[in-house]
Amino acid sequence: MRAYHSGSLAVQTRVGVRDLAEHVGRSIAPGIRPVAAAFLEAQPMLVLGAAAPDGRVWASLLTGLPGFTRATGPHTLSVAGGIPSRDPLAQAVTEAGTPVGTIALDPRTRRRLRLNGTARPSARGLVVETEQVFSNCPKHLTRRALRGWAPIPGPGSGAVRRTGSLTPDQERLIRAADTFFVATAAPDGVDASHRGGPPGFVELVSPTELRWPDYPGNAMFLTLGNLEEDGRAGLLFLDWATGTTLQLSGVAHTEYGPEGRAVRFRLDAVAETEAASPLRWSAPEHSP
Repeated sequence: MRAYHSGSLAVQTRVGVRDLAEHVGRSIAPGIRPVAAAFLEAQPMLVLGAAAPDGRVWASLLTGLPGFTRATGPHTLSVAGGIPSRDPLAQAVTEAGTPVGTIALDPRTRRRLRLNGTARPSARGLVVETEQVFSNCPKHLTRRALRGWAPIPGPGSGAVRRTGSLTPDQERLIRAADTFFVATAAPDGVDASHRGGPPGFVELVSPTELRWPDYPGNAMFLTLGNLEEDGRAGLLFLDWATGTTLQLSGVAHTEYGPEGRAVRFRLDAVAETEAASPLRWSAPEHSP
C-alpha cells in the first residue's frame, strides 16, 4: 500500500501542503518497529474500523487486559477476543484479506499509533497484517487517567440499542464529547483516526446530521482523502466514565470555506451499547 492515494493527493494539493505531506509520509512504515510493539502491548483498548457485510462502515472499540494486542511478527498484530458478538462489525472479519484500519490511543500519555492493513480470524481472535504503521503527534489529544475496571458484561447483558437517528440522550453525549474516532474507506483500504477538540466542537445540525471543524494536523489528509474517494464513514463516541459506546454509520463530505474546513456527516444507522467497555477513565485534562 502506497502512502497516499489520489483522494489524499487531491486534498493536499488543494490545501497547498503537498511537499509537507511527502515529507511526513516517509514516517509511514509497512511493519511494526520494536518501540511500537512495546506501546501496543501496554494498551487496554484498540479502535478498529471496517465495512460490515452490508457495506456500512463502522468504528468499533475493542478492549482487554494489556497484552490483548501484541505484535507477533514485524507485520502482524494479534488481537485477543476479536470483535464482540454484539458489535455491528461482528461479522466483518470472516476470512483473510478484510481491509481494516486500527488506532491504539493512550489517553494517559497522549500517544497514538495507527495500523492499517488486512485482517483474518484466528484462534485467539483476529490478526491484522500491517501495510501502514505510523504515529501521530499529541495535538488535540485529551489526557485521562485510567481509574479502574468494571466487570465485563456477561452473555445477554450490554444490549445494543439500534436506531436510525439520535435520541436526546445521545445528542447530549455528542455535545459533551472532546474526543471521537472516525473510520473511513477507499478502494485501497480502511483508515481509523481520532478527532479531538473542546466540548461542543461537534455540532448537532439535526438528529441525523453532525458537523465538526477539520483542525490543522499532520498534512496527510488520510481521512479527508478517503472521503474524496468514497464517502462512507463510521464514528465512535465513548462515555469515558460509564463505558457506554455510541457508534454511527453514514456518509460524509468536506466543506471548504473562507474560515477553514469542516466535515459534514449524515448518519443512517446508530448502535448504542451500555457498558460496552470495562475501562473507567478520569475526568479530562484537555489538550492545550
